[in-house]
Amino acid sequence: QVQLVESGGGLVQAGGSLRLSCAASGRTFTIYNMGWFRQAPGKEREFVADISWSGGRTDISDSVKGRFTISRDNAKNTVYLQMNSLKPEDTAVYSCAAKTTVVPMIYAYWGQGTQVTVSS
Repeated sequence: QVQLVESGGGLVQAGGSLRLSCAASGRTFTIYNMGWFRQAPGKEREFVADISWSGGRTDISDSVKGRFTISRDNAKNTVYLQMNSLKPEDTAVYSCAAKTTVVPMIYAYWGQGTQVTVSS
C-alpha cells in the first residue's frame, strides 16, 4: 500500500503564496497519478490538480488554473502544489491522494490533510 503525508499548510494573507508537499511511502512504484483535493467548510470535497507520475502530465481545475501549479519529484516520492495569488475562497483542508496501477486505478490512498487559511 501507499502512505501519504501532507505538509506546508498555514495562514497567509490574500495575494500571498504557499507551497504544499505530499510525501509518499510504501509501494510507491505502483503510483500512476497523484492529486490534490480540497474541502472548504460547508462544501463538498473538490478536485484541485493531479499529475501523472511517469510523464508529468497535469490536470488543473479551472478555479485555480493560472494561480496553482502541481509538480513532482519522483526521486523523493513527493508531489507539490505551489499556490500563488491566494484568495480567501481558497481556504480549505487540502489533501493529497494517490492513484496506483492496480485495477481499478482509483484514488484509493489519502493523506490526513493540511489546513490552508487565507485572510482578507
